[in-house]
Amino acid sequence: MLRYETETRGMGFSRIAGVDEAGRGSLAGPVVASAVVLPADMAIDGLTDSKKLSPAAREKYYSIIHVVALAVGVGIVREDVIDEINILQASLLAMKQAVAKLPVPADYLLIDGNRTIESSLPQKAIVKGDSLSLSIAAASVIAKVARDRMMDVYHEKFPNYGFDRHRGYGTQLHLDRIKQFGPCPIHRKTFKGVREYAGTVPSDTGTPRDISPERS
Repeated sequence: MLRYETETRGMGFSRIAGVDEAGRGSLAGPVVASAVVLPADMAIDGLTDSKKLSPAAREKYYSIIHVVALAVGVGIVREDVIDEINILQASLLAMKQAVAKLPVPADYLLIDGNRTIESSLPQKAIVKGDSLSLSIAAASVIAKVARDRMMDVYHEKFPNYGFDRHRGYGTQLHLDRIKQFGPCPIHRKTFKGVREYAGTVPSDTGTPRDISPERS
């Protein structure tokens, strides 16, 4: 899990940020990205791609990462912007924001996936990087937990959709609720499974716009 970090340090870089996103495939809510700079040769036993961890394990590592990391940045691109610029561009934008919000600037980026982001920093895209790089795995956990916490708050506002259970992804329950109640304000109106019902407006049209990913 430290292969890419070791190779990059061998090139003379010292503040290596792993970057990943969560929520790209969801039908509702924002896409959230994180950038994490870990100390050199940092080992965090068991840390891997957030999708392979239980919710309890993700919460545990979320706390650990915030304690041991040199810097953590989070970027959030909301559903209305996703509909405007498409999910790929929104994901890349969220990653760019996360890097910009690092309190200690990075000098090299390890990006999960097959695309780099708009940045003057040198960077490397790594397919399945969240399973191959400890820094990217850390970013995947921060992004996932931050986004899940936001979706829990949205569930309180829009309880008909079960956001606390599926986090906005296209489960059968979620699709059935969209069909039954119509999209709510945080649904991505251009996504299949939502756009078919975009003309149906639920009775509660309010939506909170100040949800913090740090909410506990």
